[in-house]
Amino acid sequence: MDGVEDVEVECPYCGEIFGTLSDTCYGSIDTVEDCSVCCRPIRIRMTFSGGELVSIDAQPA
Repeated sequence: MDGVEDVEVECPYCGEIFGTLSDTCYGSIDTVEDCSVCCRPIRIRMTFSGGELVSIDAQPA
C-alpha cells in the first residue's frame, strides 16, 4: 500500500494509544474518528511532507 502509514494517536479522553491508517500522499488530513478503546469521537489533524508525518493533533470532537 504505497503512501499508507499506520499512525499512532493518543486519545484525549482516555489517554490510550491506538493506530489509524493515513494516506501520506495528501499534504494534510483533518478527520473525526472514534477512539478504538473508549469509543469517543476525536478530531485528528495530521500534516505530511514528502510522505513523512510532520505533525499530529488529536482533540475532543
